[in-house]
Amino acid sequence: MTGILGWIERSGNKLPDPVFLFFYLIIALVAVSIVSALLGVSALHPTTIDETSGAPLQIEAVSLLSAENIQRLWVDMPKTFTHFHPLGYVLVVMLGAGVAERSGFFAAGMASAVKSAPKKLLTPVVALVAMIGNHAADAGYVVLIPLAGILFAAAGRHPLAGIAAAFAGVSGGFSANISPGQLDALLFGITEEAVASSALDPAWTANIAGNWYFISVMTIVFLPIIWYVTDKVIEPRLGPWTGGATAGVDDDQSPDPTAHEGELAAKGLRHAGLAALFVVGLWVLMVFAPGTPLIDEPACDGVADCSIHTQLAPLYRSLVAGFFLLFLLAGWAYGRATGTIKDHRDLVGMMSESMKDMGYYLVLAFAAAHFVAMFGWSNLGLISAVHGADAIRSTGLPLPLVLGLMVLFAGLLNLFVGSASAKWALLAPILVPMLMLLGISPEGATAAYRVGDSATNIITPLMVYFPLILVFAKRWQKDFGLGSLTAMMVPYSIWLLVSGTVLIVIWFYLGIPLGPDAPVGYALPGAG
Repeated sequence: MTGILGWIERSGNKLPDPVFLFFYLIIALVAVSIVSALLGVSALHPTTIDETSGAPLQIEAVSLLSAENIQRLWVDMPKTFTHFHPLGYVLVVMLGAGVAERSGFFAAGMASAVKSAPKKLLTPVVALVAMIGNHAADAGYVVLIPLAGILFAAAGRHPLAGIAAAFAGVSGGFSANISPGQLDALLFGITEEAVASSALDPAWTANIAGNWYFISVMTIVFLPIIWYVTDKVIEPRLGPWTGGATAGVDDDQSPDPTAHEGELAAKGLRHAGLAALFVVGLWVLMVFAPGTPLIDEPACDGVADCSIHTQLAPLYRSLVAGFFLLFLLAGWAYGRATGTIKDHRDLVGMMSESMKDMGYYLVLAFAAAHFVAMFGWSNLGLISAVHGADAIRSTGLPLPLVLGLMVLFAGLLNLFVGSASAKWALLAPILVPMLMLLGISPEGATAAYRVGDSATNIITPLMVYFPLILVFAKRWQKDFGLGSLTAMMVPYSIWLLVSGTVLIVIWFYLGIPLGPDAPVGYALPGAG
């Protein structure tokens, strides 16, 4: 490829694997910490007072080669890794999601939803299911995208338009959804780690529903955009389709990998629905039943103007376990009804396989955990946040505009570093505390990041599924190349990035909560 896309591809391919990228950054961090300690780089702590002088506590850069930090590195290495907040969140949710995916539940659910869509509503149904299908992880790419091409062709529409709509929903709308899921657990785990390492607010804990309202509105905003771009921009450029419903696809190699159709799949989905209702009912019972185990009723004792969200904190923190149980039981029920799960050994095997798939993430988490921890040990994260916040204040830029610029920066970085967790682990140790000092909540920083992270997924050749989407497209049009796919997805990327940026700027101007107990603004404890 030539031009800007070729440069992006060549530059991105020269970057090391994200795991080694963290190790190289750790080496650079050690060097910077030594120089900063020698130069006496420091900042005044925004909330902590020096008891001896009564003045704000001075935070000084600490060399990572100090005896204390060297001892901490080697002695606490297991603790540093296992206490990395995203690790537990993601692994717990994926234990259940792995069963739901391998039993065929995710695939059957998405296939059933789009196959029953009226022809006039085919585009919005595909886009909506694609965005909701983000909970299904890989299944959204390998099931829904090729299936969308088949359904569009069967309806006499261009199959590449169907592939484009599904790809835009699954990947471009990666952060949009109607409920929290694995991505929320992953990102908020990193956010919590960043807040903890900054020591600005030791009492702050992650709530994976902290962006729930925002991502739900993102879904509502993105849906008509994908619909419009598909029907009014992409499909007219592709021209009328005359190749038939299966052109370019061998009958014995259909890209639809859904193994359960007809009555068997319908039976499985009914059983999965009952299992889902059971889990929802169980959580409702634990909220309203006597004893209310998921409500901390004494939390507001003696506290004036106490928010109901304070009492609901256990409920919010239980959502990780809730999604684990929901995916596990729904997948198990579907598998038992359709025969993909014959006994408990099959269930355990699917859970084990899902953990095998997380092997690379575990290696990445090991490197990221030490990078984030060492950033905190050196005090460079908080020092950078304090000086960065002061610099932004001196510019006089409105805070919503600062968030908009953060969205654009995340979108640009996404062209070169594809992993959502890797990018956020790099950015969060500085951006989260810096925005907290500016009066923006950790949930707000997370929301801004995820808008930029998802919008440019569909135009970078470095996205892990990009070659797979190209294979799907070539089945329908043999001469369809990498440049063709990128050009087809650029309008989606621009519209999603612009609309997402405008949405978050307006959201912060209005001060609407991002989720339950997740305000957009933030005040440091004891700052007053």
